[in-house]
Amino acid sequence: MDTNDIAFWQALDKLVEESELVIDRPKGSYHPGYSHIRYQVDYGYLKGSTTSMDGGGVDVWSGSNEARTVDAVICTVDLLKKDSEIKLLLGCTDEEKASIYRFHNESQYMKGILIQKKDLALI
Repeated sequence: MDTNDIAFWQALDKLVEESELVIDRPKGSYHPGYSHIRYQVDYGYLKGSTTSMDGGGVDVWSGSNEARTVDAVICTVDLLKKDSEIKLLLGCTDEEKASIYRFHNESQYMKGILIQKKDLALI
């Protein structure tokens, strides 16, 4: 991991640290627009001055680990909305990351790629 990679992950952690995390779709709840889609991990956004492609706060998947650092991001393309976004994965286990990856790739209309922080010891 080079210096720019480290700075990227540190910047994401700072964004999280300086924002309020709101979980508006808790684990086990269903998507408000697609009642067949169930959330396997807490999902929400960073409240305050953050913005995402859809005009809301930056999206966050919040896992069960106590550590509140960003350990991965998922970049998505939504063919129905014709947009793309980055979503932060915060304190997610490997199983939760796999579940989130599947969530964003189950439909023919949405695809995602998971990018993980490689060497946590460097940060």
